[in-house]
Amino acid sequence: MRRAWATLLLALVFGGAVLAFAGSTTTDNDPTSSLPSSAESTEVAQLQKTLPSGRTNPALIVIAKDGEALTDADLASVSDLGRPIPSEDRKAAIITVPLAATGNADETIAKVQELRDKAKDGLPPGVTAQVTGGAGFSADLSDSFSGANTRLLIVTVVVVTILLLVTYRSPILWIVPLFVVGLADQIAAKAISLFSQHTDLAINGSTTGIVTVLVFGAGTNYALLLISRYREELHRYEDRLEAMRKALRGAGPAILASSGTVFLALLTLLLASLKSNAALGVTAAVGIAIAAVFALVVLPAALVICGRGLFWPFIPRVGQAGAESERGFWGKVGRMVVRRPVTVTAFSIVVLGLLSLGAIGTKVGLSQTEQFRVEAESVAGLETLSKYFPAGAAGPATVLTEPAKAEQVLQTVSATPGVVQARVAEETGTLVSISAVLEAAPDTAEAFATIRDLREGLDGDALVGGTVATALDTRDAARRDLVVIVPVILGLVFLVLVALLRALVAPVLLMGTVVLSFLASLGAGSWLFRNVFDYPALDNSVPLFAFLFLVALGVDYNIFLVTRAKEETPARGTRDGMVHALAVTGAVITSAGILLAAVFAVLGVLPVVTLTQIGVIVGIGVLLDTLLVRTVLVPALATLTGDRFWWPGRPQDKQPPADDGDGRSERAGWDAVNRSKLTERADT
Repeated sequence: MRRAWATLLLALVFGGAVLAFAGSTTTDNDPTSSLPSSAESTEVAQLQKTLPSGRTNPALIVIAKDGEALTDADLASVSDLGRPIPSEDRKAAIITVPLAATGNADETIAKVQELRDKAKDGLPPGVTAQVTGGAGFSADLSDSFSGANTRLLIVTVVVVTILLLVTYRSPILWIVPLFVVGLADQIAAKAISLFSQHTDLAINGSTTGIVTVLVFGAGTNYALLLISRYREELHRYEDRLEAMRKALRGAGPAILASSGTVFLALLTLLLASLKSNAALGVTAAVGIAIAAVFALVVLPAALVICGRGLFWPFIPRVGQAGAESERGFWGKVGRMVVRRPVTVTAFSIVVLGLLSLGAIGTKVGLSQTEQFRVEAESVAGLETLSKYFPAGAAGPATVLTEPAKAEQVLQTVSATPGVVQARVAEETGTLVSISAVLEAAPDTAEAFATIRDLREGLDGDALVGGTVATALDTRDAARRDLVVIVPVILGLVFLVLVALLRALVAPVLLMGTVVLSFLASLGAGSWLFRNVFDYPALDNSVPLFAFLFLVALGVDYNIFLVTRAKEETPARGTRDGMVHALAVTGAVITSAGILLAAVFAVLGVLPVVTLTQIGVIVGIGVLLDTLLVRTVLVPALATLTGDRFWWPGRPQDKQPPADDGDGRSERAGWDAVNRSKLTERADT
């Protein structure tokens, strides 16, 4: 008991020190900082720093008068902001304000807000001023996270609290896992702060929110599994220290394997060409490691210290029958599945296949104006600008070339379809910058096609960058990351399952269910986005992140179920071992899955479409894993394959487990099975 107290106190002291001295997170909202140095838009961004004006992120102030022509007095009222350029019908004017490009999100938000306040001050009646352009969008996207991560944390805590109360039906038990996981989350958040201060990782506003969801979701899952096994052992042992030792021996390997799988899967993002993906992989992997350590070290100490009374009013007593008696709901489900494995397998595959069809016709890639779930001035300003100017004026392309080639390059740019205006913006002895206004709105397929045409037409005589080119390079890098990383994740998870189960057939079948579950959740989510949420496409990063989280977290439930089935197989056989495993883990897998799905759904609190899409797809996938794949399809597949499920390993001959010294606990399951079989034979 002294060791438990020492562990808990050490965790509190360590946690307090980290929270007190780690500092705050510094985020980077510069899109080019996430791209590889070889990207053409990144090269342009670096060369722009050598120009007299330096590298800028211009803000555009759009002046309009509700469809009426602007008077000279109207234009004079905003002349202190810069030189207004009116449209041909004088119904709008734009003012370009070059702001220094910086990756610091707080600086960008402050500068744009200052500009907006100044633009709106002293306007004539009926005249409006909206700040858009690259700086406006950067500020609005960064500002959408201001306070949002706090709201996300509060909503997450509330959701987890409610679900733990429902799961445990105890007014006090939920406090312990929530406190332990909450402390792990705060330490993980401070780890992100340290990474942002002392490394060059491209940490953006969404990183902390995603890591919070992962730590709470995975950490609570580990807590549910451990507490379930601990409660089971309390039915066998009077000494709660001995019960916890048995629980850790039984559930610990599954928690280590599942957390290790998620940890390694997240680290595959280090292979990503997008630095923001690599940053998320590192920080999320550290968060998962912290959650696992707290679940395996701090949580057991806290549970042992609190004693059996923590489970009040359903205090587990020695000799009581729990889920291990197989008389509960999941025991009945398991027996139903093994009686009709072919029907269950066919039904499950048909359901997952039909859901997968929803992905047909899904587009990938959101434009700037489609990133927000809330109103943003930059979006409204771009809509106003598009009525009276070429939509591409909000994000002109930047073409850099040598002075000797400037005239030829300018002619090529001007003659490129989709370019409505091109001019020399700046010139030095070694570099010429040409600004090209596109006809299409930024980040649309038409704008991307124009950028590609420019690069092809210039054929190495110049480099093409700017906000649209950066978005195009980001999309291409995201697609490359998807193609490269997905096979690595599949191979990694497969190897972990092979090492854990010492089998080949089971891992192959389990990986098949993981992929099918992902396709079904992607299809169902895509259908919802098109027909319910009215989103035009998936964001570029959604397929990779959804796959990563679903495979890495979904395999947890495989591990929870199948490792218990393997533990029971020597005494019960594959079929009965799977039934018993489902009986004792079905409830905890269901609770863990519903909780994890709910936690990911909480990402919808953040006003960014990307995170909403990730939350919905992962939430659907986790529910499918929980309610169909792990609890129905996997037992059916194990029943169909029989002992071949463990090939090339061979289940041990059925022998009664060794006596553990008290003459009752370890043999109890064997005796119950033998009595059940004798009864079945007598009935026959």
